[in-house]
Amino acid sequence: MSLERTGSSDFGLIRPFKPTMDLHEDKKKNQVTATFELPGINKQDISVDVNNNRLTVSGESHSSSEKNEKGYAIKERRYGKFSRTLQLPEGVKENQVKARMNDGVLTVTFPGAAPEHKAKKITVE
Repeated sequence: MSLERTGSSDFGLIRPFKPTMDLHEDKKKNQVTATFELPGINKQDISVDVNNNRLTVSGESHSSSEKNEKGYAIKERRYGKFSRTLQLPEGVKENQVKARMNDGVLTVTFPGAAPEHKAKKITVE
């Protein structure tokens, strides 16, 4: 079987790896869910950090060393370090952020906007 490259491509160039993400807000539950596609990445290679009201998902995807660089006709999968940062709603505490990994999908949940406090009328005596 002969593999042949056709057309122009950026074969061999290292492109930054930025995981795809969906962000969903459930206003009834006051919960935000960020879902990241991280196929082939072990949860040990992923870090979820909260700092200065920002959520950062970072890690590293490793290339298989089973195959050498020669012989590839197409190489589209990306490898290397990645990072994605989101601004958290005001008032979210670290212990309110939950993360789980299942079948190459990282799901991070946290509270949405802090509930507004209604003004309480104080009776003057």
